[in-house]
Amino acid sequence: MVFKREKICNYYLHDTAVENVFINEFIPDAPGDFVRVYLFALMYADICVSMSNEDIAKQLSLPVEDVLKAWSYWEGKNVIRKQYPDPADHLHYKVEFVNLKEQIYCNNGKSKNKKSKLPANMEGIMSDKALKEMYSRIEQITGRLFQGKEPTTILGWIQDYDLAPETILYAYEYCTKNRNNSRLNYVGAVVKEWAEKGLKTVADIESHLQETDSRHYLYKRVMKALGFMRNPTEEEKRIMDTWFDDFSLDIDKVLDACKKTSGISNPNINYVNTVLTSKGKDAAATAKEGTGDSLIASVMRSYEEERADNEAAAEERRQEVYKAVPRIQEIEEKIREISMEISKAMLSRESTASTRIKELKNRSDALRNEKAYLLTDHNFQVNYMDIWYTCPLCKDMGILDSGARCSCFASKLERFGKKV
Repeated sequence: MVFKREKICNYYLHDTAVENVFINEFIPDAPGDFVRVYLFALMYADICVSMSNEDIAKQLSLPVEDVLKAWSYWEGKNVIRKQYPDPADHLHYKVEFVNLKEQIYCNNGKSKNKKSKLPANMEGIMSDKALKEMYSRIEQITGRLFQGKEPTTILGWIQDYDLAPETILYAYEYCTKNRNNSRLNYVGAVVKEWAEKGLKTVADIESHLQETDSRHYLYKRVMKALGFMRNPTEEEKRIMDTWFDDFSLDIDKVLDACKKTSGISNPNINYVNTVLTSKGKDAAATAKEGTGDSLIASVMRSYEEERADNEAAAEERRQEVYKAVPRIQEIEEKIREISMEISKAMLSRESTASTRIKELKNRSDALRNEKAYLLTDHNFQVNYMDIWYTCPLCKDMGILDSGARCSCFASKLERFGKKV
């Protein structure tokens, strides 16, 4: 006996399966248009119908550039893979949709896209204690507790890019101190950029930054002007930072001051500092007039003040909730502990790891639901403990995760310019 099923000819009578992992883990943080591109293309992939980026853009009434940005975004999230028929041509590629359940939960060596064992640099390093210390150190660097899937995402960087834990710590330190941004997506973009350039150790990264980072470049030019073929000391960096940050001096004025050391037997930073201090005070006074770089500096300071105010307000609300409903503080501690357990389970190569992860995620979801219920039951908004940013798009940073200026930056710039 032969069994046969009638084929459905009309595409619109088909159903497209969307994994719950995608809905739960990726949709909440993703830009709406990027989700539209993903779902629309997934439908055509499911019925094996070819569709160009231009066609997708036309169907969704989007610029083609937005479709291309969407694929880059989803590639960065490891949701799709770009396949290049011609490795030298990065403009034309095919899109493969990743099986997210297999990618996240299958840790038994069967997945063709995952290594069957931990990277060599993690063997013997990422013990439970080491993992806990790394997470604790990151929280100290950023000055905040982990949120959502941050712990497991960090672990994913270590596995996917074959990085040592100290490299992740350095990335958080660099982004927090030098870029004033410790958001998960931003740090992840920096880590990915370093990994793609083959920079996997702290020494490699520091060497690269010394050559490319703008502040390191300024240090290098000053040291060279003084005849030094070495890196500056921490004290020398502090002094030079004063010239560029507090006095708002440009590099040409600093180099002019360096030329004045040509007549002394022992040129040094302190001598140049003496020359620049008086000029710097005058420049700082001029900067208050609000033009050029000083205007931008004023805008960035306003972002810092807004963040500080909003974070302080959130902390006050958090303490208010803890006092009214102590159980909520207990729930948050338990959720953090579960995140740690999920990370440890991901590191494990035991056959029961996937079952354990599912169990832990279910427990975490149940606790989050209990927290939401308790908040609303005591007349608090569900997001009452969250930071309420003045600009939700950039979270009061002025810069989006893509690295582009946020739309609010131009508004601030115009507003501060009118005050001058």
